[in-house]
Amino acid sequence: MSTAPTDRLHTLMDEIRAEKPEGADAIEQFRIKYLGSKNVIKPLMAEIRNVPNEGKKAYGQLINEAKQLAQSRYDDFQAGGADTDEEAGDRPDLTAPGEPMPLGSRHPIALTMRKIISIFERIGFTVAEGPEVEDDWHNFTAMNTPEDHPARDMQDTYYIADGLPAGPRNSAMLLRTHTSSVQARTMETTKPPIRIIAPGRVYRNETISARSHAQFHQVEGLYIAEKVSFADMKATLLHYAREMYGAKTKIRLRPSYFPFTEPSAEMDIWWGLETEHDHRITKGTGWLEIMGCGMVDPAVLENCGIDSEKYTGYAFGMGAERQAMLLYNITDIRLMFENDARFLRQFASVM
Repeated sequence: MSTAPTDRLHTLMDEIRAEKPEGADAIEQFRIKYLGSKNVIKPLMAEIRNVPNEGKKAYGQLINEAKQLAQSRYDDFQAGGADTDEEAGDRPDLTAPGEPMPLGSRHPIALTMRKIISIFERIGFTVAEGPEVEDDWHNFTAMNTPEDHPARDMQDTYYIADGLPAGPRNSAMLLRTHTSSVQARTMETTKPPIRIIAPGRVYRNETISARSHAQFHQVEGLYIAEKVSFADMKATLLHYAREMYGAKTKIRLRPSYFPFTEPSAEMDIWWGLETEHDHRITKGTGWLEIMGCGMVDPAVLENCGIDSEKYTGYAFGMGAERQAMLLYNITDIRLMFENDARFLRQFASVM
């Protein structure tokens, strides 16, 4: 075949390899020259008619190589092989120091739960957990609250109508109303002595307001062993109050009623009456209720397979939101469930 078209193709490919356009305009001119609708390769494609038949295949392959070379070089230039100052400014400087990323913060409920758990872990309590979707037996009956017990009216319960199997004793399924169900499950499977705290989320069908919510968090505690007394409970809770609210904190226990403890009590701390806020939250008494407590009812022990003649115990429970509102002077419980970044950022510096 004639070598003239082939020689011109090789010369053109050498020119393509030698091209080093600088800047966006030069790269665009390269594209127009070698890849545009009127590129310099097209006339050489027409020269194939002057090539002998036996050389047409080789010439066509060489044409394709030239086009592929031009496309490859153009792609390299586009990827940054020859940037202008303007383009370089648009690309990140990998040698520059990194910009600081804003750090998140722990939620006030998480901070409060962590503090409560830490206090009790230091005196020998371990954390126990259980399901939030619970059966009626562990949530109510095992805790001395049978179906006809008036204490059930104290809690508005979310029952699950269908979609889940009934519990082990053919009892209804529900969203737990307290973490006492964790105590029941622990007593069923663990031999005394038992010393646990049960933190977790609970649910009650209540009207949402500044002081109550349909979902909240509890931390309940349970201690069962031989010869456990009311005095043991009082000493433990006094220790908690002083660790949580200050070394000079005073407490008082008032008689109350819970179906799973007997005797039962409400525990208050002395909050004081120094400010208008103090008067408002304590209703002018200076005392503030923070939890319920009492000695475990013998019926609860028997329901869970523990010998009530040999063992005694105490239990207590508190709302984490209530503790958080006191610790951080939060006046509306709804703020803790709204995910408002302005509210949450206030706790970025709290450890």
